[in-house]
Amino acid sequence: MNKTNNYRWFVLGIGVLAQATFAMGFAGIPITGILMRESYNFSLHELGFVLGSMGLGVAASEIVWGIITDKLGDKTVLILGLWSSTLVFVVIALWLTPGNSNSGIKYLHLGAALAMAGACGGSINSSSGRTIMQWFDDSERGFAMSVRQTAIPVGGAIGTGLLPWLAYSYGFEVTFLALAVIGLTVGFAVLFFINSKQNEFKNERTSTLTVSPLKSADVWKVVIAAGFLTVPQMAVLTFGGVYMRDVLDINLTLISITLIGVQIGGGILRIWSGFYTDRKKNRISLLKHYAVLSGIASFILCLMVNNTYSGVTFLVLTGLFGHAWHGLAYTEAAVKAGV
Repeated sequence: MNKTNNYRWFVLGIGVLAQATFAMGFAGIPITGILMRESYNFSLHELGFVLGSMGLGVAASEIVWGIITDKLGDKTVLILGLWSSTLVFVVIALWLTPGNSNSGIKYLHLGAALAMAGACGGSINSSSGRTIMQWFDDSERGFAMSVRQTAIPVGGAIGTGLLPWLAYSYGFEVTFLALAVIGLTVGFAVLFFINSKQNEFKNERTSTLTVSPLKSADVWKVVIAAGFLTVPQMAVLTFGGVYMRDVLDINLTLISITLIGVQIGGGILRIWSGFYTDRKKNRISLLKHYAVLSGIASFILCLMVNNTYSGVTFLVLTGLFGHAWHGLAYTEAAVKAGV
């Protein structure tokens, strides 16, 4: 690969922008849960279903989008994901917000719509990651993928600060329309500024696998481990706000600041982890360390759940370690798949 080709950094930047756009909704909507429960008059279990629906949509669609990306190319799928999720957010804003319904919003309807938004946006994970893996070689992939994965906490931090403010000040209709406008705009950026041709370096690589990645035990080990490591991260992002409000009686401003800090700190850890492991070649080792640290922090949190200072401290640590591993696992899975 010609490392003097600076276009790969531009591709990385667009990938980061697209990923951050989706993360604004994916991570920001759960932080509005306190306001959503009041505005929609949801019970706690109904709210939990709604807040978990978007993640369910992402999980259900990832493999399908990966297959489609292989067929149609990353640029096409990236645009499809951005614009289809934009359409879903418009539908939610117009028909599934309190101001536009006289009979009340059923939690199953809103949950289904958010699951659809997650399923559409799940394409961004597959397509933007594939683009970056094609443009960077193994000496830079850990760093590049960690930067790309950092878009999730950075976008989440923006959403965490922006969406609750929009929901509180202007209502959920404006909140979902704002997500739609941002997705539409970034989709145009991808359309006009990303090269539609297949990567010119693609033919320079040959896969190290002689079988399909789906039949590789090494690939599945990394993927399954990543799935388990996602649990503490999503628990903090999805229900951390409700926990701090209901159990610890913390106000919404401090909740937002705390969760923004978790996501920014997690993003910094992702970048450092990628930079460090590119030089030390120890992705799996560091991944194991993060898994152990995340487990310890979440276990102590269970014991300190009613103590404000200890609860917040170990919630933050669980969130930080739950964020730090992403770039490592994604890169290692792609390498073991022969990319």
